[in-house]
Amino acid sequence: MSAEQNDQSPPPGIITVATSAGGLSALRELLGGLPSDFALPILIVQHLAPDHPSRLARILSSATALTVTEARDGERAQAGHAYMAPPDWHLTVDEEGCMRLTDEPRVHFSRPSADVLFASAVDTYGPGTIGVVLSGAGSDGADGAMRIREAGGTVLCSDKETSEHFMMPKAAIDRDAVDEVLPLQDIAARLLDIVTSRSNK
Repeated sequence: MSAEQNDQSPPPGIITVATSAGGLSALRELLGGLPSDFALPILIVQHLAPDHPSRLARILSSATALTVTEARDGERAQAGHAYMAPPDWHLTVDEEGCMRLTDEPRVHFSRPSADVLFASAVDTYGPGTIGVVLSGAGSDGADGAMRIREAGGTVLCSDKETSEHFMMPKAAIDRDAVDEVLPLQDIAARLLDIVTSRSNK
């Protein structure tokens, strides 16, 4: 897979999102609360069946003002866009802010893996990385969330009451890798606050 690159510098930060079981409704809530001119790109890992094309980007497009597409290898991540990892591909971001798809081995039985995405975002954006862990089973995202927090970034997760499946958020909380635990419906507004405060510094 390939897409033409350009010479623009990468954005000053990035949002990375991890979700699995219960992710569709969680992503609808999160993305639906963000404006079309949101200042950072959003990269999303949703665990999906590996052997079927995904319609998730199309479904989510109807719930948000953001442009939602499936990530393409070599495409530069743009502000105001949300990118879904394709089924059975790890999604990463390189030092130029371009997305990369790899078929490296599964991590925590998952490909795509949130841990892989989070770690690559930290390598490029450092403290400009924001991680969000939403509803899901298993522990994917916990190690990557710790990487984000150790690099000076910010990690948010949905609380038990508003997570259809709390295992993924709980795994990150248990690692002491989360800055704030919030009701799902409050996370979009909190992201807007964080991004706005950073741009005003």
